[in-house]
Amino acid sequence: MCTAVVSVEPSSSVPVLVVGVRDEFVAREWVGPGRHWADRPGVVGGRDLRAGGTWLAVEPEAPRVAVVLNGRGRMAPEAARASRGELPLRVAAEGKLGELDLAVFDPFHLVGAEPDRVRLWSWDGEALSERELGPGLHMIVNSGLEGEGQMEGETEDAYMAARLAYFRPRLAAAPRPEPGDGPVESAWGAWLPLLNGDGLPRADHRALLPLLDLGDGRVWGTTSVSLVALGDRVRYDFSAAPGEEGAWTRVL
Repeated sequence: MCTAVVSVEPSSSVPVLVVGVRDEFVAREWVGPGRHWADRPGVVGGRDLRAGGTWLAVEPEAPRVAVVLNGRGRMAPEAARASRGELPLRVAAEGKLGELDLAVFDPFHLVGAEPDRVRLWSWDGEALSERELGPGLHMIVNSGLEGEGQMEGETEDAYMAARLAYFRPRLAAAPRPEPGDGPVESAWGAWLPLLNGDGLPRADHRALLPLLDLGDGRVWGTTSVSLVALGDRVRYDFSAAPGEEGAWTRVL
């Protein structure tokens, strides 16, 4: 149940804000943000050690950020399946999705953001849609933009709907940050307590930062949160333990 939050305000000195909340099995190995890809030397992001890609990538020279979430629909054939972690790298580096054999990718939602343009691509295993995200606040979850593809009776969809219902109005009501220099607390202001979980228990069905024991040694939940501000330059803050003292690191 990954989540992306996008705020677009063209009149701001920081017109685009992107928040990427990564949910995954906690045992899946990864390393924190860095320049991990020799074929894309300018791109910065955390690296998934199983598949080699990333969930969120930043190209500071562009400046540009891309973040991917799992989607819904027909899965790719297992024998030919490619990692969705390639997609943010491609969009961050090149600014476009380009020509791809989409049939080898499981369903996804992919945000590509620059200071003057934000796009959302959604692939359901059969068709690709592309839309522009205009001024305002947008939240994307696995069931789509604002949960538009949610299905009744699905427990995961009920959790995502509860997350949206709780956090969206609170983020919209909080003063919009305009991150510059300085510590993360001053840069992200009233948004930071919300993005640290707003004090909700991590097993709460509304939680932005869930942590659930699924039994048989499987623990699933939020493994990192990334905060990216795009203006004349990039600010990129990262935490593998949001809400804990001293958990935030400035990457760029």
